[in-house]
Amino acid sequence: MAREPREGGGRGRERDRGGDREPDDGVIDKLVTINRVAKVVKGGRRFAFAALVVVGDQKGRVGYGAGKAREVPEAIRKATERAKRGMIRVPMKEGRTLHHDVEGHFGAGNVILRSATAGTGIIAGGPLRAVFETLGIGDVVAKSLGSRNPHNMVKATFAALQKCASPRSVATRRGKKVSELFGRRDTPQGQTPEAAANA
Repeated sequence: MAREPREGGGRGRERDRGGDREPDDGVIDKLVTINRVAKVVKGGRRFAFAALVVVGDQKGRVGYGAGKAREVPEAIRKATERAKRGMIRVPMKEGRTLHHDVEGHFGAGNVILRSATAGTGIIAGGPLRAVFETLGIGDVVAKSLGSRNPHNMVKATFAALQKCASPRSVATRRGKKVSELFGRRDTPQGQTPEAAANA
């Protein structure tokens, strides 16, 4: 019975600390979930804690990590270190939303991320919201259609974010200019995009 308050206390401390910027590298961290796990040994059960943490600089870089230890603070520390080592950069439109809609899958997890207009805010729940807040996205609509396991949801979200591309990167990959990608919308009536591109 003495273990439960410690678990809740660790969770509360991490939430308080997660909203503050760390002075060394400007990276903030948020505790997504913490779970008490048990290993059955000869003398009985040996308890440990597994933590899932998301970190980000709120400027387009984000990462996640999992850690397990006998004590809550140590599990959170391990998860935070792993998250910082595996950070990725996500291109953002106007520094507030995604450039395009994207889907992500991991195991039974399936998420859909949609770009949103200014003022929409973060319409997402639980683990997805923690990812967007640490990433620095201000307007996004997200929906989880598969597993509700926080680990699967976070990994599916990262799978979707890794598919995101900016118009500049797409234009470079295709050997075109950015204006050519958007110019096809203004093709004359009755003229195919291919003909407009060759004109």
